[in-house]
Amino acid sequence: MAAPSKRSSKVQKVVIGLLSIWSIASIIIIVVWATSPDFKGSAQCRAELRELTEKLEGAKVVFNKDKVALEEQVLEAREEQDRLRGEILLMLGRLNATNATLDECRQQNVELTENVTALQEDVRLLQQKEANLTAQLGLQEERVEALQLNLTQAAHQTETCFSLKAAADSQMLAAQSQTKGCESREQYLGKQLQKCKAAESAAPQEKNQASSSESAPPKDAAAPLAGIPALTLVLSAALHLLT
Repeated sequence: MAAPSKRSSKVQKVVIGLLSIWSIASIIIIVVWATSPDFKGSAQCRAELRELTEKLEGAKVVFNKDKVALEEQVLEAREEQDRLRGEILLMLGRLNATNATLDECRQQNVELTENVTALQEDVRLLQQKEANLTAQLGLQEERVEALQLNLTQAAHQTETCFSLKAAADSQMLAAQSQTKGCESREQYLGKQLQKCKAAESAAPQEKNQASSSESAPPKDAAAPLAGIPALTLVLSAALHLLT
């Protein structure tokens, strides 16, 4: 940005030099014409001199105007140069800040990369743990299935035991009822046995009476002997019920 200011100063110097050369050449021409009486008369030379003087004055005025304009341009160029220099400094400051921010971003990028690597390692470990837990879960499910099977078998065995208990209870009730029947039968047979014993004890007395009384008929003597088969039948029935 310093190149335009240098170029404008060079242009200003060239213009000023050209105006100076033109002024000097005009003065030389006026002097030559004024000192050459052979070519022109004095009146004509004065008129020309006056004309040249007026032109010189006009040229000086133009030169001064151009000089002022060039000086203003130079001043504006310097102000523009100062403004551009300030902008350059501002942009340099922004660039330095941007570089600092870029360095911070790079550092953060490095830290984020490290964090991502650590997170990836954590994810890998978690996936490995998940695989282990999945395997353990499969084993636990197999154990649960085995326990459920055992529980089902135990439930069936329990039902079987309950059924057997119910059957045993029913058989016990049947046995109790049979026992009561046997006890009743036993009491009945006991009564019959007592009657038979009473009949046997009465039989010898009748025999003695028969021997003493020879005139008794033979049918009365054979009556006691008829109770012995009946007694044997009652005893065998009682033993059968007891067994």
